[in-house]
Amino acid sequence: MRHTLLQVLALFFITFVGAQNIDISGNVQDETGFPIPGANIIVKNTSKGTTTDFDGNFILTGVEKGSTIMVTYIGYVTKEIVISNNNKLTIQLQEDLAQLDEVVVVGYGTQKKKDVTGAVSIVSAATLEDLRPVDAAQALQGTSAGVSVTAPSGSPGGGFNILIRGVSSNGDNGPLIIIDGYKGDLNSINPSDIETFSILKDAQAAIYGIEGANGVVLVTTKTGKKNSKAKISYNGYTGIQETTRELPYLNATEYALILNESYAANGQTLPFPNVSGLGTGNDWQKQLFDTAPITNHSLSVTGGGEKSTYYFGGSVLEQKGIVASDKSDFQRANAKIKLTFELSDKLKFTTSANYFNNNRKTIGENALGTPLFNALNYAPTYNLDQQDTSGFLGNEVVNPISQIANTYNKYSGNAIEGTFQLEYEAFEGFKITSRIGLKAYNDDKKEFSPSVNYGSGKVFNNDRSSVTQTKNTNNTYTWDTFATYNKVFAENHNTTFTLGTSAQRAWGDNLQATGFDVPNNSWEFADISLANGLSEAKSTSSYIYDTRLSSFFGRIQYDFKSKYLLSAMIRRDGASDFAPENRIDYFSSATAGWKISDEDFLQDSETINFLKLRASYGTLGNNVGDDLYRALLSGEATYVIDGALVTGTANGRIPNPDAQWETAEKLDIGLDMNLFNNKLEIVADYFVEDRNDLLIESFPVSGIIGAGAPGAGLPTVNAGTTRNKGIELFLNYKETLSDKFSFGVSYNVTKIDGEVTDINGGVIPEGGSFSVGQPAISRMEIGQPIGYFYGLKTDGIFQNQAEVNAHPSQTSLGADAAPGDIRFVDTNNDGEITIADRTYLGKPQADYIMGLNLNFDYKNFDFGAYMYAELGKETVRNYERDQPNVNRLNLYLDRWTGEGTSNTVPRTTLGVTNNKLFSDFYVEDSSFLRIQNIQLGYSLPPAVIEKLGISKFRLYASVNNAFTFTKYNGYDPAATNGDAIGGGIDYGFYPISRQFILGLNLSI
Repeated sequence: MRHTLLQVLALFFITFVGAQNIDISGNVQDETGFPIPGANIIVKNTSKGTTTDFDGNFILTGVEKGSTIMVTYIGYVTKEIVISNNNKLTIQLQEDLAQLDEVVVVGYGTQKKKDVTGAVSIVSAATLEDLRPVDAAQALQGTSAGVSVTAPSGSPGGGFNILIRGVSSNGDNGPLIIIDGYKGDLNSINPSDIETFSILKDAQAAIYGIEGANGVVLVTTKTGKKNSKAKISYNGYTGIQETTRELPYLNATEYALILNESYAANGQTLPFPNVSGLGTGNDWQKQLFDTAPITNHSLSVTGGGEKSTYYFGGSVLEQKGIVASDKSDFQRANAKIKLTFELSDKLKFTTSANYFNNNRKTIGENALGTPLFNALNYAPTYNLDQQDTSGFLGNEVVNPISQIANTYNKYSGNAIEGTFQLEYEAFEGFKITSRIGLKAYNDDKKEFSPSVNYGSGKVFNNDRSSVTQTKNTNNTYTWDTFATYNKVFAENHNTTFTLGTSAQRAWGDNLQATGFDVPNNSWEFADISLANGLSEAKSTSSYIYDTRLSSFFGRIQYDFKSKYLLSAMIRRDGASDFAPENRIDYFSSATAGWKISDEDFLQDSETINFLKLRASYGTLGNNVGDDLYRALLSGEATYVIDGALVTGTANGRIPNPDAQWETAEKLDIGLDMNLFNNKLEIVADYFVEDRNDLLIESFPVSGIIGAGAPGAGLPTVNAGTTRNKGIELFLNYKETLSDKFSFGVSYNVTKIDGEVTDINGGVIPEGGSFSVGQPAISRMEIGQPIGYFYGLKTDGIFQNQAEVNAHPSQTSLGADAAPGDIRFVDTNNDGEITIADRTYLGKPQADYIMGLNLNFDYKNFDFGAYMYAELGKETVRNYERDQPNVNRLNLYLDRWTGEGTSNTVPRTTLGVTNNKLFSDFYVEDSSFLRIQNIQLGYSLPPAVIEKLGISKFRLYASVNNAFTFTKYNGYDPAATNGDAIGGGIDYGFYPISRQFILGLNLSI
């Protein structure tokens, strides 16, 4: 009986076990639905497993129900799945962005992220997919510590200014842009073609010598994967745009009442004796702003075989302007190709090419007299088609609708750019790379000025029509050849040697001509071939340029047990921009790192997964201008020959044979740390940069040598020093709470302090303008930041005559003070208010730059938000015209009208006052926080897309530039023309657009 019972139990056990073992199959994909060959599938706590095939498929037999399988692949987060049935699995792996073995491009080579000893920031394609920027530079805004991105204009195709760790030079502060090895521009490439950005911020960029002082942005574009089928991806969106803001200006009734008050204060007849029927009048801003469309379509095909890979991409962007959309638009078309071929076991060929075409129409902006400027200043009591024929509003303010109607221009540019590269591995560890990068860009522009009359005495009146046509040809090439040797000595000494040479050339020409008396005064006939009118003045101009750079460079990278890291580099540059005796110089740097987490005392830490201390020091160069050492015949000259006036040429800018490049001396100390099972990443840096031998343009010299002649100019001289110092902090936290929910938060902040430490001879370079006829308001001065604002400091409003009498006299400024006028501060305490009392009023560069980015994934939904902030900066309000009858901001509703009524806004009067002089009344705090992107997406479940025969289907809705929180009164607190001296002055910037977008990501 006992024996029979045991047999029955054994049979039952065998049957039960057999019933619980099943065969499972599935497909492993990346986040985009692309199959992953070679992924490992292992039953947890066993040796049972398999790998995926070429198409990412796998089969695993005899798996017990309830067991867990682990799916792993290098560079991706391990995924665990509990087996409950034998349904086919579709498994998507997420890229492990915190993976310390991630490869980082560092210039003429790569390093693993854990081995990098310099200050490098990475921005991935995932960020570009979230933001969907029109210009790739926008993807760096708020996503990388130490990097600020500002727009000189919100107009379509307006471009962006990039600064890495602030303003150090009084000239160009933009970084070097390298795309797949060639010098390029971010606005010429399709953002969807970009794989990663690597941003070199410290002395590690010394490998680029004369071009590395402002930092380097290395762009790697997408490529195909070996042994993968063709994958077709479509990314498209369409949306509408609107202005983010309309300025609070006076309506017709408010405007008329204030003008009446002004006239009455000066004892003159009221211009609006009856204001009862005026109402709100005409809102000129509403007349100018449009709701404008934007569309983008990108298509790519990628894949590869055993010995080759390919990537083909094409895109078309169309963006209308939110101001005068029929006269303001931008179209860009790109065609991208990237191929790799393994010609043999030792020889590899890579080519990358991008074709770029853009067409653009623009209106005048960011200057006195532009349509936006006129929309703010034109009277709200005028009708849409009403001209100021009497000159009531002054000679510079005209009807903005009419001005736009008389604006005609078009711009078209075409470029082909790319690289051809050969890599030859002579023997194990020794590789020679030769790469030539090319770019040819040609553009043409046509501008038509019709014959027009806006009213009596208007400066925009044009008695004679004209057409101006311009053609430019620009070419560059870079030929780099370098050898890399990797060798491990005595097991623990890892070394990499790099030695190379680089030759660069940039050349081109320009031709511009103007024709007069266009037939029919019409854009349709606006061509020089048809404009046969003669001009007494010269109507043609041209120039050519040709600059060259020859370089040699070397680098040694060493580590002991991959724990103690050291790198040293040197570069010799020779540039044609300087005299022969000043052309050659050397730039060098050294970086070091210590992986503290690899030490015995931290190896078993459950909290600290990675900890590295690093430091760098070195010198880099920067050049401002071409042909600094020789005079060009670019000046103007006229002669009387045989009784006729003849146009000739003369010397232009005075040459400086002693000119040489600026030198940036950089120090950086940084800490990289990963905590809590690599969920939290921390990167912190302290940096100091001294920029020596600043190339200061138009440096004052004796007028005897002819700097004041027509077309001439002052020389560019090495004559200053600046210092920038600050700290950066980057925090990134990611958590997967379940298979259904995960989230990530990243935050970065940069604190920058900059000042001028020396200028030869105590000279103070100036720039920037305010109103008309006033002194320059931006300066470069020892002890102050570059480009700070310089003017009169205010101390409220005079409330009565007793206060005026008790205060130092302001008569020397041009007018006697009266109650209701601005009270200026006697900063030099000499008992009188004069122009000598001007002082520091603020600066256009921010003290703090911040970015906060959030993302959440729940089931098939994803949500992301990107925020950007700049704190501790000022902007000059300069879009108000200094004319008595123009419209004005509604802050004048709080003006002084009697004792005690206001201590911030002066009285209104037609009388002569000092209130329009540049002072801190016109300087505003322009700190801001911008919600630059909010996006919600939905992806079809894997089971559904598998049935549809596709690998990805995602719909999303997003809002770009959703909200901006600021106290600034102008259109955009972030806008600046980018000038080091003269930036941050708002003449009526074209506002950035708020975009409402619907998009689709589809992969087959």
